[in-house]
Amino acid sequence: MLPDYPFAAPPAAGETFEVAPGIHWLRMPLPFALNHINLWLLEDDAGWTIVDTGFALDTVKECWQKILSRLATTAHGGRISRIIVTHFHPDHLGLAAWLQEQTGAPVHMTLGEYLTAHAVWHEVGGHGNQPMLRQFRAHGLDAERCTALERRSGGYNRGVPTLPTTYQRLFAGDELTIGEHRWRVRVGFGHSPEHAALYSPDLGVLISGDMLLPKISTNISVFAVTPMADSLADFLHSIDRYRELPPETLVLPSHGLPFHGIEQRVNALHAHHDERLLVLEEACVSPRSAAELLITLFPRDLDTHQTMFAMGEAIAHLNRLEHAGRLRRIEDQHGLIRFVSMRGTAGAPGTGGR
Repeated sequence: MLPDYPFAAPPAAGETFEVAPGIHWLRMPLPFALNHINLWLLEDDAGWTIVDTGFALDTVKECWQKILSRLATTAHGGRISRIIVTHFHPDHLGLAAWLQEQTGAPVHMTLGEYLTAHAVWHEVGGHGNQPMLRQFRAHGLDAERCTALERRSGGYNRGVPTLPTTYQRLFAGDELTIGEHRWRVRVGFGHSPEHAALYSPDLGVLISGDMLLPKISTNISVFAVTPMADSLADFLHSIDRYRELPPETLVLPSHGLPFHGIEQRVNALHAHHDERLLVLEEACVSPRSAAELLITLFPRDLDTHQTMFAMGEAIAHLNRLEHAGRLRRIEDQHGLIRFVSMRGTAGAPGTGGR
């Protein structure tokens, strides 16, 4: 089955559209080049479950207030029974605490996402702007772009102005009953520490969050707190497990349009990353830093926000090649990290994949 898109256009901001029995699609604006996020409302007995909350913008709050008022007039009533957050990124967690205060509903998250949100917000435990800048400098990013990134300090807190201080923990394999339907928690890695997706075998629907997107590739980064992480292998292993779902499963992603065709999309993502890995390996015939390779991976102008993600992604691909024994890491006396191809090197040690 080829990928297909059963819905031609998204709902307008502040509106909802039913994509499957009891599942309603919302779209909210984002202040980035990626200018939207999809959120979901699930009919839940005499109320509703919210999946993801949007970035903390006044316009998004206004949309939510409009929607909550409209829900109060429906047969299901306006009670919000729970707020599920797939992961800690600000477009997903941003208004969770505000919605919790507005509705009294508990927030449900995995432990890894909840604790990471607090670590990033408070910039502790190796998280925050300064550790990121030290990592990027070590990988060759120039002073001008580092200064621009330093000026963005506090960007996470702007998107998530307040954090939930209580939550209910989600575990991989949990089965939630929402309304008349079962939903299973599927945890994935690579994009964030413990990303929760939701699959309903009753409805044949996967709420994939950012783990499976229809057109763009999910950002896979290595963060300063885990500098040797093989995040790309973690991600690819995670999405491979979606192959076990029925081919007719309707995928509800956080960005782009709902689609059918999990197998084809997973294959396409593998092919995309294999091609990027090969391009990087060929570029490292002589030692190259992640910053020097940005133009190889992203042959276009990058704004400051995009540079942050691009550096994380470049390091993730270079780490994958190092773990696979295809590149060797070299660190000079100044702490600058470069990578060089192992092709043609006899006895090159490989650490293999996962």
